[in-house]
Formats: sequence, structure tokens, C-alpha cells
Amino acid sequence: MKKILVIQHKMIGDVLTSTIILETLRKNFPDAELHYLINKNTAAVVENNPFIDKLIVFTPKETKFITIKNSIKSEKYTIVIDAYSKMKSGFIAFFSGAPVKIGVYKNYLRVFYTHSVKNLKVSSQNIPLAYENRFNLLKPLKIQPDYTITPKIYITEEEKNQVKKTALENKVQFEKQDYIMVNILGSDVSKTYPATYMAKFLDIVAERFPEYHFLLNYIPSQQDEVNAIITLCSEKTKKNINPYYAPNLRDFIVLTSFCKAVVGNEGGAINIGKALGVPTFAIFSPWIRTETWGNSQNKNHQSIHLKDYKPELFKNYKQKEFKKKTKELYQAFRPELFINEFECFVNKSIHK
Repeated sequence: MKKILVIQHKMIGDVLTSTIILETLRKNFPDAELHYLINKNTAAVVENNPFIDKLIVFTPKETKFITIKNSIKSEKYTIVIDAYSKMKSGFIAFFSGAPVKIGVYKNYLRVFYTHSVKNLKVSSQNIPLAYENRFNLLKPLKIQPDYTITPKIYITEEEKNQVKKTALENKVQFEKQDYIMVNILGSDVSKTYPATYMAKFLDIVAERFPEYHFLLNYIPSQQDEVNAIITLCSEKTKKNINPYYAPNLRDFIVLTSFCKAVVGNEGGAINIGKALGVPTFAIFSPWIRTETWGNSQNKNHQSIHLKDYKPELFKNYKQKEFKKKTKELYQAFRPELFINEFECFVNKSIHK
């Protein structure tokens, strides 16, 4: 019997995306034992996933590499797929002792794998490039991927009932009111839509679609930043913002499942919305390429980028150089540029 390990460290979007590898493996090797090695802080997004037989959580600050290495080696894997493909995960794959070790091609990592697969730069399947490159890691196994497979999150009825009860206690009434989850801050400053523009965007949405109320995605340490944005909003918008936020990632996931849409900065919350089947409207940072995460056959998920409106600013694009100019580029990305697209999104994806 095959025993397969998939490795994916890093953030929520990456961990969710690599679950398409596990689902594909299950369809092709139904009797295989499938393990998934991820970071502890992302475990909530794969809870209850039926394609994972064993979840291995990796906490860099708490776990020594030697412990992980010995633990992985003792499992006697037949195949290891390193979707993360950085030095630490490459070491883990190498020391696993698996006869087949697959990773992303990088010159300095080739020694760690039996098969190195080059990432594509352009999608050939009209799906996010991040998805297609995960599927490509299965080519050494002679697997023909089903490109319709997408990341999914699995929630129980018990979880839904509990979160709905807690939300109601905090005056979030899903049965009487429609809510939009707003990813109000990005993962860092370079991926965060400017506060003045975010407030203006929310004002326009509140004015044109007064039937929707807002829930905001953030963590307690970001409270001051969030308050600064709320302060910039109109009084009408402020009345439509419910201050409740989920106390942990799993509760946030369930809370989001009740929302009509997830909008705002591209990032983990947007990827969670997609995996839940909730319509999403993602505002990309000017220095990020939309091809990796934004391209989708699903019309319920829309991505916008400054390049869509001001292509002349992106001549001779080089990611590192454009990242340095993020603040300047964001200033050109006024909400008035894309509000018509947002109206179409609401009418086609939420009002359908």
C-alpha cells in the first residue's frame, strides 16, 4: 500500500491550494494512506478534510528539525511531494527515505528530490497558476489531473449551529440580515488597500447596497488599524458595521460560510471564501501578479488589479521593483475605478 506525504508550509492560501493534490491522489490511489505536513496556525482550514488520513503540524518555534526528520523517517513513506519546496522542506523530503521524492525545480534543491518539476509561468488550463503548478507536481506519478478540482473546506452542522448561536448573541442575525465579510487588512502593508480608499469603498457599497451589513476580518492586534478605517467611514456606513469578530480561525471560517460574499484585500480570507463556495471580490496589491491566484473559470470569484485600469503604469514590469513602488501605485488605485465592476459582481454573483 502506498503511503504518501504532502508538505506545504506557509500561509492559509497555500495550505488550502495544496489540498487539491490530496484529493487528486485519493481519486487515483484510493487505498493509499495520505498524510499532510503543514504549519500549526493553518490547521483549521483542513479540519474534517476527507482526503487527509493524518495531519502533521509543524511549529518552527516549538519543534526542532531533528525531531521532525526522525518522525518523518519512521513513517516509511513511499512517496513525498514537497509543494512548498524551500530548503527546510527539501531536507525533510530528502531525509524521509522515500523512494520517490517530488519537488519544485530549483537548482539548489535538485539534490533533495528524485523528480524536480518546473513551475509554469503561464496557465494553460484557465485556472489559477497556483492550482496548475500543484497539479503539475503529480506528473512524475503519471497522473492526469482533473482540473475542475478546487480547494474545499468542510464544516459540520454542529459547528454551524454553535457559531450561529454565538453570532446571534453578538447581534449578528443571519436569518434577518445579509452580511458581507470584508478582508479589511492585507497580510502586510504592501498588500493592504489604503485606509482612505477602503473607507471610501465601504461608503459607496453602503450607499448603493444598503441592504448589506459588514463583518470585518481582523485579529485583536490590528484593532487600532481597523478603528482608523472605521473612523474614516460615513455615519451611514458605521451603522452597517457589526463589531463582532470570530475569536479563532475555525470560527471565522464558519462565520464566513453564512455571508453573502467576501470582499477586500486579496489573501487568506478570500481563499477561504472560495473554498466555501462564497462569492469573492479581491482587490490585488499592485505588485502582485493576478495570474497566480486570481484567474478563475468560476465567475462568482472576481479579481481586480490596477493594471486592468492603468496598463501604462506596468510597462517593463519587474516584481521586486514594483514592490518598492507599492505606496505610489496604490494611490492611483482609487475605488471609483472599479465600483462598476463591483456592482456587476453583486448583481451577478450575490443577487443571482
